[in-house]
Amino acid sequence: MAAEEFLRMFHDSHSGAGPLSQRLAEVRAEVGKTGTYRHTPAELAYGARVALRDSGWCTSGMPWRRLKVRDLRGVRRPAAVATECFEHLRQATNEGAIRPLVTVFAPDTPERPGPCIWNEQLVRYAGHRAADGSVTGDPRYAEFTDAMRALGYRSPAEPGRFDLLPLVVETADEGPKLFTVPREAVLEVPLTHPELDWFGELELRWHAVPVISNMRLSIGGVGYPAAPFNSWFVGAEIGTRALADEGAYAMAGAVATRLGLDTGSERTLWRDRATLELNRAVLHSFDAAEVTITDHHSEAQHRLAWLRSRQRPSGGRPAFRVDTGAVQRARFGGPAKFGQPTVPPGGRLAALRKRLDSV
Repeated sequence: MAAEEFLRMFHDSHSGAGPLSQRLAEVRAEVGKTGTYRHTPAELAYGARVALRDSGWCTSGMPWRRLKVRDLRGVRRPAAVATECFEHLRQATNEGAIRPLVTVFAPDTPERPGPCIWNEQLVRYAGHRAADGSVTGDPRYAEFTDAMRALGYRSPAEPGRFDLLPLVVETADEGPKLFTVPREAVLEVPLTHPELDWFGELELRWHAVPVISNMRLSIGGVGYPAAPFNSWFVGAEIGTRALADEGAYAMAGAVATRLGLDTGSERTLWRDRATLELNRAVLHSFDAAEVTITDHHSEAQHRLAWLRSRQRPSGGRPAFRVDTGAVQRARFGGPAKFGQPTVPPGGRLAALRKRLDSV
């Protein structure tokens, strides 16, 4: 049913794709022999584009119909997956003119699951926990950083606030493997302020491209557990959620102090003023560096339009989804036992075969 629904969608949108009945017959025969089927390159590209459009991750101005889809379904070994993830970063960065991309790695099959990526984004900063419980860096990823140490990651001799976490790729055959993210593949923007000369003394910066890497791409009953994709940042994701938030870098207090604000009472709204200046600094700095970014007011209008026009999810509609296992890996470093297969052969793969058998 899921495969048929998707293929009807595809053929409705591609008049030159040939007879639908012939394609359905091919898929039925392939499922009968192998328990799954292989999308054509055109079907894969269309499915990935629709999934991203419908996910809500498309930022304003992103031309989803022209979204580049890198078809790497033949790549399943951890080292090769990591190498291509870093190439994704390079291509997406595009010297600051951020290029939306989706890279699709090997899918789940009845014989074995596809590779998966633990990190929720390809670029994240470590949270180095000291003996007294304090954290240098991003506290949101302190647990993940601890788990990486258990897998062999070594913190720098002098931990910094913006140390790149390693990329973790897991396969059923090799378990989780760590790979150092090349510094040259990560464009970072130093943050300054259009009016506050002292702001640069805070030595803040942020990476240029948000590549979501732990969401499962589902197209017509076939699951692709590793399919990293990116658009570009909304400024508030950095200024408000990463830098100002008390659970992250907690910079609102430091900025308020430099501004001379009364922080003795929340009723002075000092957090609001400090967060505003952090967001202004982010937008100013990205613009000055000629790195694509959008502001949250423009994005709010885009999201409202998306909510009015979005398609309701169904079994056959392409979609990016995140499950509880992916959340666990991204925050705390994986399943209870390192190396445990991400997709148990008797679990989601059995469900996949059942869905495909209904075609």
